[in-house]
Formats: sequence, structure tokens, C-alpha cells
Amino acid sequence: MERDGGSEGRGVRARSPQETHTFRDLACWQACRDLRLFITGTVIRALPAAEKFRLADQLIRAARSTTSNVAEGSGRYHYLDEAKFDGIARGPCYEVIDHLITGNDEGLVSAASLTEGESKALHAIKVLNGYMAYLKRKAREDK
Repeated sequence: MERDGGSEGRGVRARSPQETHTFRDLACWQACRDLRLFITGTVIRALPAAEKFRLADQLIRAARSTTSNVAEGSGRYHYLDEAKFDGIARGPCYEVIDHLITGNDEGLVSAASLTEGESKALHAIKVLNGYMAYLKRKAREDK
């Protein structure tokens, strides 16, 4: 097995040449994608046109950031680097919740969308936390 950068014993992920897993296979990326698709497919479509460059833009950017950070981290081939990017992906999940609350407070997001969006974001956070714990354990084991 090859190690990226030859950093043996420092939490570098070993992968076999036959391994074809990508970020798309990660449960945390899938949970973040589910959140992003809900935001863009349900919440954004229900917002008034006047919010296109305000709340809609902020929601889209935060939701997209969740999946893109997981994807970027998976390309680092180092357990602790990947965990760092997964932690970064967790922040926009909370940001999405805050934007949904704001939208609900201002009468732009329904209570049902707030509840469902918050549930999806909290699920993504839970899966991210679990995956980060796994990555940190693997890094310790490789020392």
C-alpha cells in the first residue's frame, strides 16, 4: 500500500490501488447532500423572488459548503486533515439552521420547512461527528 507523501505513522491514510471509494460513498457527504437538496429543492423554491440575492443566496452558499468541504477533505489522504475539513463542513450545517430560523421569524420559511431542515442539518452534524471521531481514532492507531 502506498502512503501519500511518505509520512508513515502520522495519521496518513493507507489505500490499496484497487480501492475506488470516493467522497460520494461517505455517509456524511450523503447526509450533507440530502440537506443541500432539501434547501435548494424545497426551501429556496418557496422563497419570494425578492429574497433571491438575500436569504436564498446565503442558504445556498451554506448548504453547498457542507458537501464541498467533505469532498475536499476526502482528497487530503490524511486522517487529521480530512477530519479538519469535516469539522469545517459542520459549521455551515449550523449556519443553515440559523438561516432557516431567521427565515421563519421573518415569515419567509414555513414551520414545516424549518423543522425538516433543522432535522436534516442535525442528522448531517451527527454523521459528521461520528466520521470525525473515526478518523481521529485511525490517526492514533497509525502512530
